[in-house]
Amino acid sequence: MAGKVFFSVSMSLDGFIAPESSEDLMGRQWMELQRWIFPLRFFRENLKLGVGGEEGRDNDIARETFLRTGASVMGKRMFDAGEEMWPQEAPFHTPVFVVTHTKRDPWERPGGTTFHFVNDGIETALDQAREAAGDRDVRISGGGATILEYVNAGLVDEFSIALAPVLFGSGIRLFEGVDASRVALEPVRSEPSSRVTHLTYAVHPR
Repeated sequence: MAGKVFFSVSMSLDGFIAPESSEDLMGRQWMELQRWIFPLRFFRENLKLGVGGEEGRDNDIARETFLRTGASVMGKRMFDAGEEMWPQEAPFHTPVFVVTHTKRDPWERPGGTTFHFVNDGIETALDQAREAAGDRDVRISGGGATILEYVNAGLVDEFSIALAPVLFGSGIRLFEGVDASRVALEPVRSEPSSRVTHLTYAVHPR
């Protein structure tokens, strides 16, 4: 049986998941938004930052999200930013399907990540990701515009938000432009930690 299609993001209290400009990634606000994940043991292991790190529910959730993911889909904007910032051994360790108009041969990285560039739309990218993932889940990694396309197309089964006590004021809103007339949400889980509140929702057609 095919797995679920999901996304999992960190979000500020005022609804933003990233700064407007990719040049501001790794800036102060973005670092504050992601601060919950940096000390985690799993994060340090996955990026080969050394031994040690924090255990606990935040760490469990980060590891569970990774383990459930058999393939990822992302937009060109996220790939372009990540290509500059990710280490040589990219942190996905699965096939990644990039929705783009750019034609490019697959890009294989050490550690099991191969980027495939899909030129004919989000549904084709998802079909290829499902096939690659087998019975594991497909993660829509981002960015915000790509996540929104999949939500509005009715192709997302579930999502999780790590709601951080941070205010952005401007940037990329997670649900800016959502077709609310077509999307209904069902609460699945709410788990507070010392740094964020983890919220999970099932997505249904309205």
